Amino acid sequence: MNTQLHSTRRTFLAAALALTAALALPSGAGAATLEESISELQRDWEVIRYQTPVSEREKRFEQLAARAHKASTTYAGRAEPLVWEGIIVSSWAGEKGGLGALGLVKQAKALYEAAIQVDGNVLDGSAYNSLGVLYYKVPGWPVGFGDKAKARELLQKALAINPKGIDANFFYAEYLLEIRQPEEAVTYLERALQAPARAGRQIADAGRREEARQLLDKIRGR
Repeated sequence: MNTQLHSTRRTFLAAALALTAALALPSGAGAATLEESISELQRDWEVIRYQTPVSEREKRFEQLAARAHKASTTYAGRAEPLVWEGIIVSSWAGEKGGLGALGLVKQAKALYEAAIQVDGNVLDGSAYNSLGVLYYKVPGWPVGFGDKAKARELLQKALAINPKGIDANFFYAEYLLEIRQPEEAVTYLERALQAPARAGRQIADAGRREEARQLLDKIRGR
Protein backbone atom coordinates (compact mmCIF):
# COMPACT_ATOMS: atom_id res chain seq x y z
CA MET A 1 0.00 0.00 0.00
CA ASN A 2 2.81 2.41 0.97
CA THR A 3 4.69 1.55 -2.25
CA GLN A 4 1.59 2.33 -4.32
CA LEU A 5 1.06 5.60 -2.40
CA HIS A 6 4.67 6.70 -2.95
CA SER A 7 4.42 5.84 -6.64
CA THR A 8 1.22 7.86 -6.97
CA ARG A 9 2.82 10.84 -5.23
CA ARG A 10 5.89 10.64 -7.50
CA THR A 11 3.68 10.56 -10.59
CA PHE A 12 1.68 13.56 -9.37
CA LEU A 13 4.84 15.49 -8.47
CA ALA A 14 6.39 14.82 -11.87
CA ALA A 15 3.24 16.02 -13.62
CA ALA A 16 3.10 19.14 -11.47
CA LEU A 17 6.74 19.98 -12.17
CA ALA A 18 6.22 19.48 -15.89
CA LEU A 19 3.23 21.84 -15.83
CA THR A 20 5.17 24.45 -13.86
CA ALA A 21 8.05 24.29 -16.34
CA ALA A 22 5.65 24.67 -19.25
CA LEU A 23 4.01 27.70 -17.66
CA ALA A 24 7.41 29.27 -17.05
CA LEU A 25 8.32 29.18 -20.75
CA PRO A 26 7.17 32.09 -22.91
CA SER A 27 4.37 31.26 -25.32
CA GLY A 28 5.81 29.88 -28.54
CA ALA A 29 9.31 29.57 -27.08
CA GLY A 30 9.49 25.95 -28.11
CA ALA A 31 8.68 26.86 -31.69
CA ALA A 32 11.34 29.52 -32.27
CA THR A 33 14.02 31.48 -30.50
CA LEU A 34 14.01 35.27 -30.44
CA GLU A 35 16.61 35.34 -33.22
CA GLU A 36 14.58 32.95 -35.36
CA SER A 37 11.41 34.97 -34.83
CA ILE A 38 13.15 38.21 -35.83
CA SER A 39 14.73 36.55 -38.86
CA GLU A 40 11.32 35.30 -40.03
CA LEU A 41 9.70 38.70 -39.56
CA GLN A 42 12.40 40.59 -41.45
CA ARG A 43 12.47 38.02 -44.28
CA ASP A 44 8.69 38.14 -44.71
CA TRP A 45 8.72 41.95 -44.54
CA GLU A 46 11.32 42.06 -47.32
CA VAL A 47 9.30 39.74 -49.54
CA ILE A 48 6.14 41.80 -49.06
CA ARG A 49 7.92 45.15 -49.47
CA TYR A 50 9.97 44.30 -52.53
CA GLN A 51 8.49 41.24 -54.21
CA THR A 52 4.72 41.39 -53.64
CA PRO A 53 2.24 43.20 -55.94
CA VAL A 54 1.09 46.55 -54.57
CA SER A 55 -2.53 45.39 -54.49
CA GLU A 56 -1.67 42.63 -52.00
CA ARG A 57 0.69 44.46 -49.67
CA GLU A 58 -1.77 46.08 -47.26
CA LYS A 59 -3.44 42.78 -46.37
CA ARG A 60 -0.11 40.96 -46.12
CA PHE A 61 1.37 43.61 -43.82
CA GLU A 62 -1.75 43.46 -41.64
CA GLN A 63 -1.29 39.71 -41.23
CA LEU A 64 2.42 40.09 -40.57
CA ALA A 65 1.73 42.77 -37.94
CA ALA A 66 -0.31 40.26 -35.95
CA ARG A 67 2.64 37.85 -35.95
CA ALA A 68 5.01 40.63 -34.96
CA HIS A 69 2.78 41.57 -32.03
CA LYS A 70 2.84 37.97 -30.87
CA ALA A 71 6.65 38.05 -30.93
CA SER A 72 6.68 41.30 -28.93
CA THR A 73 4.38 39.73 -26.36
CA THR A 74 6.31 36.46 -26.23
CA TYR A 75 9.62 38.25 -25.73
CA ALA A 76 8.41 41.09 -23.53
CA GLY A 77 11.25 43.27 -22.35
CA ARG A 78 13.30 42.82 -25.53
CA ALA A 79 13.75 45.72 -27.94
CA GLU A 80 14.22 43.77 -31.18
CA PRO A 81 10.62 42.57 -31.67
CA LEU A 82 9.31 46.03 -30.76
CA VAL A 83 11.40 47.56 -33.54
CA TRP A 84 10.23 45.02 -36.07
CA GLU A 85 6.61 45.32 -35.03
CA GLY A 86 6.99 49.07 -35.51
CA ILE A 87 8.55 48.65 -38.96
CA ILE A 88 5.77 46.31 -40.06
CA VAL A 89 2.99 48.50 -38.66
CA SER A 90 4.59 51.55 -40.33
CA SER A 91 4.70 49.68 -43.64
CA TRP A 92 1.06 48.68 -43.22
CA ALA A 93 0.20 52.33 -42.61
CA GLY A 94 2.11 53.34 -45.73
CA GLU A 95 0.12 50.94 -47.87
CA LYS A 96 -3.16 51.96 -46.24
CA GLY A 97 -2.54 55.68 -46.72
CA GLY A 98 -4.68 58.67 -45.86
CA LEU A 99 -6.04 59.69 -42.47
CA GLY A 100 -7.10 56.10 -41.87
CA ALA A 101 -3.44 55.22 -41.44
CA LEU A 102 -2.82 57.78 -38.69
CA GLY A 103 -3.79 55.38 -35.90
CA LEU A 104 -1.31 52.82 -37.20
CA VAL A 105 1.41 55.46 -37.42
CA LYS A 106 0.84 56.45 -33.80
CA GLN A 107 1.00 52.78 -32.83
CA ALA A 108 4.34 52.42 -34.64
CA LYS A 109 5.65 55.56 -32.92
CA ALA A 110 4.83 54.10 -29.51
CA LEU A 111 6.58 50.83 -30.42
CA TYR A 112 9.78 52.61 -31.47
CA GLU A 113 9.74 54.73 -28.33
CA ALA A 114 9.29 51.61 -26.19
CA ALA A 115 12.24 49.96 -27.97
CA ILE A 116 14.43 53.01 -27.34
CA GLN A 117 13.54 52.88 -23.65
CA VAL A 118 14.85 49.32 -23.56
CA ASP A 119 17.92 49.79 -25.80
CA GLY A 120 18.32 52.69 -28.21
CA ASN A 121 21.31 51.04 -29.90
CA VAL A 122 19.38 47.89 -30.78
CA LEU A 123 19.63 46.67 -34.40
CA ASP A 124 22.23 49.32 -35.25
CA GLY A 125 20.03 52.22 -34.21
CA SER A 126 17.01 51.12 -36.24
CA ALA A 127 14.54 52.43 -33.65
CA TYR A 128 15.96 55.98 -33.89
CA ASN A 129 16.10 55.72 -37.68
CA SER A 130 12.55 54.43 -38.10
CA LEU A 131 11.11 56.93 -35.61
CA GLY A 132 12.91 59.74 -37.43
CA VAL A 133 11.31 58.65 -40.69
CA LEU A 134 7.86 58.95 -39.11
CA TYR A 135 8.62 62.45 -37.89
CA TYR A 136 9.40 63.76 -41.38
CA LYS A 137 6.73 61.80 -43.24
CA VAL A 138 3.74 62.34 -40.94
CA PRO A 139 1.90 65.67 -41.20
CA GLY A 140 2.46 68.15 -38.40
CA TRP A 141 0.00 69.56 -35.90
CA PRO A 142 -3.04 69.57 -35.82
CA VAL A 143 -3.32 66.50 -38.06
CA GLY A 144 -0.33 64.52 -36.81
CA PHE A 145 2.90 64.69 -34.82
CA GLY A 146 5.29 65.43 -37.71
CA ASP A 147 8.30 67.57 -36.81
CA LYS A 148 11.24 68.09 -39.20
CA ALA A 149 13.62 69.24 -36.43
CA LYS A 150 12.84 66.16 -34.34
CA ALA A 151 13.32 64.00 -37.43
CA ARG A 152 16.81 65.39 -37.99
CA GLU A 153 17.77 64.76 -34.36
CA LEU A 154 16.67 61.13 -34.48
CA LEU A 155 18.15 60.38 -37.90
CA GLN A 156 21.49 61.85 -36.87
CA LYS A 157 21.47 59.62 -33.78
CA ALA A 158 20.96 56.62 -36.06
CA LEU A 159 23.84 57.76 -38.28
CA ALA A 160 26.11 58.17 -35.27
CA ILE A 161 25.39 54.57 -34.26
CA ASN A 162 25.71 53.12 -37.77
CA PRO A 163 27.52 55.64 -40.01
CA LYS A 164 28.05 53.19 -42.89
CA GLY A 165 24.59 51.59 -42.75
CA ILE A 166 22.50 51.52 -45.90
CA ASP A 167 19.24 52.46 -44.17
CA ALA A 168 20.69 55.19 -41.98
CA ASN A 169 22.26 56.90 -45.00
CA PHE A 170 19.31 56.35 -47.32
CA PHE A 171 16.72 57.81 -44.97
CA TYR A 172 18.87 60.77 -44.01
CA ALA A 173 19.20 61.49 -47.74
CA GLU A 174 15.46 61.19 -48.19
CA TYR A 175 14.98 63.58 -45.27
CA LEU A 176 17.35 66.09 -46.89
CA LEU A 177 15.29 65.90 -50.08
CA GLU A 178 12.16 66.45 -48.01
CA ILE A 179 13.61 69.72 -46.67
CA ARG A 180 14.87 70.69 -50.15
CA GLN A 181 18.59 70.10 -49.75
CA PRO A 182 19.25 67.80 -52.74
CA GLU A 183 22.97 68.58 -53.05
CA GLU A 184 23.61 67.33 -49.50
CA ALA A 185 21.39 64.32 -50.11
CA VAL A 186 23.68 63.08 -52.90
CA THR A 187 26.50 62.38 -50.44
CA TYR A 188 24.32 60.14 -48.28
CA LEU A 189 22.79 58.34 -51.25
CA GLU A 190 26.26 57.52 -52.52
CA ARG A 191 27.17 56.21 -49.07
CA ALA A 192 24.03 54.07 -49.09
CA LEU A 193 25.08 52.56 -52.41
CA GLN A 194 28.52 51.80 -51.00
CA ALA A 195 27.22 50.35 -47.72
CA PRO A 196 28.46 46.86 -46.78
CA ALA A 197 26.11 43.97 -47.48
CA ARG A 198 24.11 42.66 -44.53
CA ALA A 199 24.10 38.94 -43.88
CA GLY A 200 20.75 37.42 -44.79
CA ARG A 201 19.36 40.74 -46.04
CA GLN A 202 19.99 40.38 -49.77
CA ILE A 203 16.43 41.26 -50.80
CA ALA A 204 16.29 44.37 -48.62
CA ASP A 205 19.77 45.52 -49.65
CA ALA A 206 18.97 45.16 -53.36
CA GLY A 207 15.65 46.95 -52.95
CA ARG A 208 17.15 49.81 -50.94
CA ARG A 209 20.00 50.29 -53.42
CA GLU A 210 17.50 50.53 -56.25
CA GLU A 211 15.56 53.18 -54.30
CA ALA A 212 18.80 55.10 -53.73
CA ARG A 213 19.61 54.98 -57.46
CA GLN A 214 16.14 56.26 -58.31
CA LEU A 215 16.55 59.22 -55.94
CA LEU A 216 19.97 60.00 -57.42
CA ASP A 217 18.49 59.92 -60.93
CA LYS A 218 15.72 62.24 -59.80
CA ILE A 219 18.22 64.72 -58.33
CA ARG A 220 20.36 64.59 -61.48
CA GLY A 221 17.35 65.02 -63.72
CA ARG A 222 17.60 61.70 -65.51
